[in-house]
Amino acid sequence: MNIGWRLIIWQQFGAAIDMLDDALRACPEELWRESVWDDPSERPEYSQFWFVVYHTLYWLDLYLAGTADGFAPPQRFRQAEKGPDGVLPKMPYTREDLQAYLHECRHKCQATIEALTDETARRVCRFEWIEDELSFVELQLYSMRHVQEHAAQLNLLLGQKVGSAPDWVSRARSAVP
Repeated sequence: MNIGWRLIIWQQFGAAIDMLDDALRACPEELWRESVWDDPSERPEYSQFWFVVYHTLYWLDLYLAGTADGFAPPQRFRQAEKGPDGVLPKMPYTREDLQAYLHECRHKCQATIEALTDETARRVCRFEWIEDELSFVELQLYSMRHVQEHAAQLNLLLGQKVGSAPDWVSRARSAVP
């Protein structure tokens, strides 16, 4: 894959991840368990700020793998209890744990995009919950949209509850530290 395209994809994907990172850092402790949206059909934890961050990182990590076969999140996120409504941890994840996961995903994302070849970009990816099969590179664009969607939701909540939200990030700030 052309190095110019890899750089463009990284700059935009990295910016979406940076916006999620900014929202995570900007969240005051009193909003950590605040619902981002109201949905009476699901458990309230699923819409809480901390869980939306975790959900976004989990799916980012999974889609960077390109397959559900053998995928598992980092060990510290495997302590959840399976209940009638899905999987939730006994306690909300900490900001520090989510920050560490975000940095791991950011590094993995940049490395994955930098390593893209025409062959890996065209690799077919299938997930039972996605209607059509996607090429690996299209899956990454799909994932980037997912990250940006949730970063925007978190920033909207911050704007409404705190009175300000982090600024727009136009390109990835820098390489992974």
